[in-house]
Amino acid sequence: MERLIILDFGSQYTQLIARRIRELHVFCEIHPFTHAPNLVISDDIRGVILSGSPCSVREDGAPNPDLSHILGRVPVLGVCYGAQLLAYQGGGEVLPATIREYGRARLAELDHSAPLLAGMHVESQVWMSHGDTIKTLPAGYNIIASTPEVAVAAFHIAGQPTYGIQFHPEVTHSTEGKQLLRNFVVEICGCDQSWTPEHFVDSAVEALRNTIGETDQVILGLSGGVDSSVAALLLHRAIGPRLHGIFVDNGLLRKDEFAAVLQAYEGLGLNVTGVAAAPEFYKALEGLSDPEAKRKAIGRTFIEVFDREAHKVEGAAWLAQGTIYPDVIESVSVKGPAVTIKSHHNVGGLPEKMHLKVVEPLRMLFKDEVREVGATLGLPGEILNRHPFPGPGLGIRILGDITPEKVDLLQRADAVFINLLKQHDLYQHVWQAGAMLLPVQSVGVMGDERTYERVVALRAVTSVDGMTADWAHLPYEFLAEVSNKIINQVRGINRVVYDISSKPPATIEWE
Repeated sequence: MERLIILDFGSQYTQLIARRIRELHVFCEIHPFTHAPNLVISDDIRGVILSGSPCSVREDGAPNPDLSHILGRVPVLGVCYGAQLLAYQGGGEVLPATIREYGRARLAELDHSAPLLAGMHVESQVWMSHGDTIKTLPAGYNIIASTPEVAVAAFHIAGQPTYGIQFHPEVTHSTEGKQLLRNFVVEICGCDQSWTPEHFVDSAVEALRNTIGETDQVILGLSGGVDSSVAALLLHRAIGPRLHGIFVDNGLLRKDEFAAVLQAYEGLGLNVTGVAAAPEFYKALEGLSDPEAKRKAIGRTFIEVFDREAHKVEGAAWLAQGTIYPDVIESVSVKGPAVTIKSHHNVGGLPEKMHLKVVEPLRMLFKDEVREVGATLGLPGEILNRHPFPGPGLGIRILGDITPEKVDLLQRADAVFINLLKQHDLYQHVWQAGAMLLPVQSVGVMGDERTYERVVALRAVTSVDGMTADWAHLPYEFLAEVSNKIINQVRGINRVVYDISSKPPATIEWE
């Protein structure tokens, strides 16, 4: 299978480059720049992209891998830091920019004979983000684009398919960025654009059949979400009833979700066992208010329940997980181990505890690609288009300690919000939404009586992959209707507020 390699130097945009290339139906992989010396240029590698970086090539200790075994053998595109690195390694001069150029710029000069810039126009808007600039180019490096402030906005190394650009074509602010990437990927690298959801399904099913033994049984923890459900359908297509799904009700799901999800899985012909374990989770959460303590208690209890159920499956040899590509990238990030903002609850610790081999059929897909594969496999819309929902569920949407009464209160308020989003055709315009139960009470008046009841905060965000998010600008009239219905229908809540924080600096979930 043809592929492109992206060497990551730490740019915040690296994943976006990969997404744009995959939108062209070309498979690509992200590797840390430290992988460069070990990168073997095989026939299936059609090109290499060097990402941007927060570093300066002039700094001591800045990323500076040997690229000599790559340059000239396959097409190379250096983006921002990647371009500066190519110039620097060739003997050019990279200096601090006289004017630090961040944001929108316009291409003032273009070499229309350069294949990389075919179809692009003078005055095309591009997005800059750099503090250094390429002052002089090495011999044999030719300028092919400039802006009024940056003489070397793009260059080509004579005699080889190697290019450098000072701007970011992957962001939407670069209006002809997709054209540039297409020129590089299709015309210069010669990729045939055959990596489609259908192609992925066929190759994934074949790989699963070749990996999993003919009599091996596979266990998969299901959540009702997109990732685990698509993984289940792929595995089911590959091995049929030898896949054993386990769906645990931790008592922290949305209202009526346990029954609805089980019914949906039954309709898909999946072999799924539902486990009602709410009392165990509530007991583990007794007296806990700290967010991390709650997450760890939920995760620990999940492992205990899941392990107990899994041992009922004879011949189990594999544990399947719905890991997706952003999780894989983060685990090998050039930035090293990330600071723990929040511990995640999936099936962490299960492989070690259960002594099973792990299979992750979605580990090379981004979230939007998982949805495309799900649609190809016939996953019903109620699951395919379902908003992301955290593993700890409502346990991290109830600030403070957890009780069954609080869960019931939040489930009913949340159901009003989600159902109205669907009724008003707003659900699909929002990436994630939910209600948070706050650990405060406020005074209110209902009829002629004074009330002293709880406050609910509504949260709705727009995003592509959850890494960054903006608060959803829902209509005032809609928010008024949601507030009115929650207060009237959910006894115990007398105030509703709306969260208008973006990520960063806030996170999507409150805990």
